[in-house]
Amino acid sequence: METMQIEKTSRKGIVLFSEYVAGSAIRKAVKIGREEVLFELRDSKLKGRGGAGFPTSTKWMITAAASAPKKYIVCNADEGEPGTFKDRVLMMEHPEIVFDGMVIAGYTIGAKTGILYLRGEYYYMLEFLENHLSGMREKNLLGKNIIAKEGFDFDIQIRLGSGAYVCGEETALIESLEGHRGEPRNRPPYPVNTGFMGCPTVVNNVETLASVPHIIMKSGKWFSEYGTDKSTGSKLFSVSGDCENPGVYELPWGMTITEVLDIVGAKNTKAVQVGGASGICLSHAQFNRKLSYEDASTGGSIIVFNESRDILHILQNFMEFFVEESCGQCTPCRIGNVKLLEGVKKLRNGNYTFAEIRNLRELGQTMQVASKCGLGQSSPNAFLSILDNFSAEVFQYTSSDKHNGVNNE
Repeated sequence: METMQIEKTSRKGIVLFSEYVAGSAIRKAVKIGREEVLFELRDSKLKGRGGAGFPTSTKWMITAAASAPKKYIVCNADEGEPGTFKDRVLMMEHPEIVFDGMVIAGYTIGAKTGILYLRGEYYYMLEFLENHLSGMREKNLLGKNIIAKEGFDFDIQIRLGSGAYVCGEETALIESLEGHRGEPRNRPPYPVNTGFMGCPTVVNNVETLASVPHIIMKSGKWFSEYGTDKSTGSKLFSVSGDCENPGVYELPWGMTITEVLDIVGAKNTKAVQVGGASGICLSHAQFNRKLSYEDASTGGSIIVFNESRDILHILQNFMEFFVEESCGQCTPCRIGNVKLLEGVKKLRNGNYTFAEIRNLRELGQTMQVASKCGLGQSSPNAFLSILDNFSAEVFQYTSSDKHNGVNNE
């Protein structure tokens, strides 16, 4: 395999893309001690960057307090959400903050093993990441007695996923790591109590772990000064679609959709899909909404659509994805996504009744509360938000219009 040439990001950021010396946060974490690391995380108010938004300090504290002979740190690098490519940038351009974050997590909770669960389609990164880990071992930042700290033993291994979208859900990911079919587990128990191989396990997103070294070096209070009170720090946004400057942007939480569209050079924007295929589709009237956990929440994906796009074609594309990716374990998701896709096709053909659409709306709402995991709970989001926010376009076609050439498949 050829050695990859990595082009570093030229744009500076306030947190993740700011200056950092590899290994420095590990040394400081050991110097200040485990409790102080947890206090800094608590003060930072860092929440999970994968989309769930669970407080990172709480997850670490519960696992640290667990009495068990083995504990694990798992980095969720199964970046399968359509429109999301921020974690790829972090791993390829800034692996030092991702892996240093894992080492700090291992030290803090008392784990000796870390696992990077890498998306199968990111196989091309494997050699580069393994080489970085080898370099860390040579510098005594991994392995036995890290930085000469007696008893501080921690190492990282990389496991490849198999291309299953559902394995982005933490319990399905753990099932996959154990060699089983990637299906979500019933909860409780939660991974912090009963995770990988039945042991307490912290599962964090790539971006979450990458934030930790900066927090340790500059303090939780410093981190919390960015963003909003409930959404602190910065966020990486993967921006794609109809804009002049697609890419990965580090921005503080709390920016409006309009502000982001201006930054990326989007013009004549009809709709913005916030949160990938499982997110919500916003119309022009909602572009004043803020990107934050308390308003328009997202794991990082922002897809821009201009006035030339057919909103129902977009929706059909999303629903076909979820039909394909459902693991089929629970009925609401397995059957519900198929029924929603059938409904979208009827809408596109103008062959529907409003009673049918009302029933489909109720089905989507039922899926949100009755599905076993986040896939089925979030897959109706695009359908429901488009019905609400683009009703004039969705219902413009009637049976008499279906042969007018507008709705060709």
